Amino acid sequence: MAGQFCVSITHAKDNADKATVGFVIANAALGSEKDTLVFLSVEAVRLAQQGYADDIHEEGFAPLRDLMANFAASGGKIYVCSPCFKRRKLDDQKLVAGAVIVGGAKLVEFLSDGAPCVSY
Repeated sequence: MAGQFCVSITHAKDNADKATVGFVIANAALGSEKDTLVFLSVEAVRLAQQGYADDIHEEGFAPLRDLMANFAASGGKIYVCSPCFKRRKLDDQKLVAGAVIVGGAKLVEFLSDGAPCVSY
């Protein structure tokens, strides 16, 4: 669907640059009036935990916590890979705003109408 856009992020503190740029692009998509989804998998699921991104700030970009908060406040959706989240034994009671733990079928559903997706 022409009105949708997906950003898949697999990194967190292991590559803060990729995690940050992913949310920069996601915010740009929202600003372009796209129904935007960020899919967090692998290490990126850690970003879904309150406080985790608080100390991530790549030079030349806004702090990651601000990018994430702005994304959620503007109506962006954050899907968190359930198996990845469970494997890391994270707390589902401490999710950041906009984050929902989902199975892969939810991502497939979002992409099934041809929504473009970029990965970081």
